[in-house]
Amino acid sequence: MHDHPRARCWLEVDTAAIIHNLEVTRRLISPQTELIAVLKADAYGLGAVPVARLLWAHGVRRYSVACLSEAFSLHEALPDAWILCMGETLGGAVMDAVYAGIRLTVGSYDSAKRVSEAAQELGCSARIHYKVDTGLYRIGFESGRAVNEIRRCSALPNLDAEGIYTHLALHDKETDIRQHEALERILCELRSEGICPPLVHMLDSIGIVRYPQWQYQAVRVGAMLYGNAPRGMTGELPKPTVRFMARVARVFSVPSGSLIGYDDEHPLDHDARIAVISAGYADGYPRVFSRCGEIMIHGMRAKIVGLICMDQMMADITDIPGVSQNDEVTLLGDGISLTEYASVGKLNRNECTAVIGKRVPRIYS
Repeated sequence: MHDHPRARCWLEVDTAAIIHNLEVTRRLISPQTELIAVLKADAYGLGAVPVARLLWAHGVRRYSVACLSEAFSLHEALPDAWILCMGETLGGAVMDAVYAGIRLTVGSYDSAKRVSEAAQELGCSARIHYKVDTGLYRIGFESGRAVNEIRRCSALPNLDAEGIYTHLALHDKETDIRQHEALERILCELRSEGICPPLVHMLDSIGIVRYPQWQYQAVRVGAMLYGNAPRGMTGELPKPTVRFMARVARVFSVPSGSLIGYDDEHPLDHDARIAVISAGYADGYPRVFSRCGEIMIHGMRAKIVGLICMDQMMADITDIPGVSQNDEVTLLGDGISLTEYASVGKLNRNECTAVIGKRVPRIYS
């Protein structure tokens, strides 16, 4: 017999908020620009397959992921979806990916050759997107050598170069402009040689807000869909999409001077009432919140005391009356915004939900 999904801790996902955020995004992009929904890291922790199906029902047809395992899972759920794997093509499952029609990122001649050989063996064409490193210094063809390398790749058989893209580092406006200029130079040189991948894309959620003039044929949208508004965004904003919840497992009293949990350096300075919460760092509530994080119980804030454990944590509820076993606790959401949560934990805002563990049920409303 299985526990109820809300028995211990869970993540509530507001589907209406996701659709609102989709419409906010659509109003920011040109009608001619394709929207690629980014579903990597299990849709930033919200659940890639349920989110993809929700977006599909509202007209989204293009998706991107980080690796082939994510691509295969999504393809199984939505076999007609257009799926781009944005990670480097390293081998292993390349032939299966080509067979499934998954778009593959190519950022080197060697990876293009692997994809070409797999496609030849299957007797089909592989759809690829060239990735150019214009200054993020991650993966992709090095900017100065990109034209020569892509020229070599274009001579390989059984490759359908459907797109070409880069990713802004978003350090500052000056470096962003240099990256855009580098991409423009590469595109111009490739076109002069008759190499014209039809789908060019550069912008993510932040880029869409900062540089609407650089939309090209497609944009890649992840954070904005999931309620993470780019800093400085004005006008209609994305809505929060999640509440990370847990339950009180036990309530007890301890005298001043007690050490809570594994913490052996911070004795309590007062007689206290302590609530044990059924969530820990294995559930995705980071240990960095130990002794500084706050949670919501009965609409009031309670401070984390002691060290956050793998499966549990403790909070000081001395000033919150009536707390008892089984009460609901909000870890993220409602009065604890994504921005505050990230700031206190010194986290990237996308990281806050992406690290929520697999054993935490996602509940969609």
